[in-house]
Amino acid sequence: MSQGLHVNLNGSILPATERLFPASNRSFRYGDGLFETIRHAKGKTQFIPAHIERIKTSMEVLKMDLPKEFTVDFLRTKCSELVDLNRASKGARIRLTFYRNDGGYYTPESNKVSWLLECEPIEESLYNLNAAGHVIDIFPDYKKQIHRLSNIKCNNAEMSVLAAIYKKENNLDDCVILNTNFSIAEGISGNVFAVKNGVLYTPPISDGCVDGIMRKQIIEVAKKHRISVYEVSLAMNVLLNSDELFLSNVVSGLSWISAYKAKRFTNSMSKLLVEKLNESLE
Repeated sequence: MSQGLHVNLNGSILPATERLFPASNRSFRYGDGLFETIRHAKGKTQFIPAHIERIKTSMEVLKMDLPKEFTVDFLRTKCSELVDLNRASKGARIRLTFYRNDGGYYTPESNKVSWLLECEPIEESLYNLNAAGHVIDIFPDYKKQIHRLSNIKCNNAEMSVLAAIYKKENNLDDCVILNTNFSIAEGISGNVFAVKNGVLYTPPISDGCVDGIMRKQIIEVAKKHRISVYEVSLAMNVLLNSDELFLSNVVSGLSWISAYKAKRFTNSMSKLLVEKLNESLE
């Protein structure tokens, strides 16, 4: 993170370059934690209620105790304070990390957590569709397990890291990760949507994808504008049979895919959804 930025650790504002954790930190030792990536756009921190809801659900699964102060208003206030301090009011990528407090080995001494809020300025105040479409392929090395942990943004993101290394080694822009049923789960850092004959298709949460905040927003926006959406298992051949493919995450919004092997895709639905998504922002 750049010089001059600040972070919020458990309510204390510190320079982003500060050393924050001892070697006993459980996130460092075991990946024992979770994170939320949050977007500041159009002058406001977006989708806070959805983030709080996902945090609560994730902490229930991970058996962590959510601090009582973490309400929608509390998170919105803390994000706004850090956005202002880091001069990121035009646009920002915000990361909120929770980790179980130190103590114990695999067996923790407590389920109480600490939290870290980071904020990095970005240039765009609205969502903009990528000008050059992404070139993708399937990540072949590992398959994603299907269970409740698969839906959470855990601090252990080794699958995505290895997929990103594969992407880099093969001069790709992204990769599709399959689940253990050899169905499409997600991209490296976002959910997958396919378009066929004007209809949207995306894997259900039960297929092991992350329960994405932007995934939910796209589904809501599409339904509001009478675009049919089906949450169904997607076989690999969908990548060749679709009219259009795109990825979604809360920072980028939508990223359209232009090529998978010899197949080329259009982006008309992606353009429409980005336009409607920006209209729906607070």
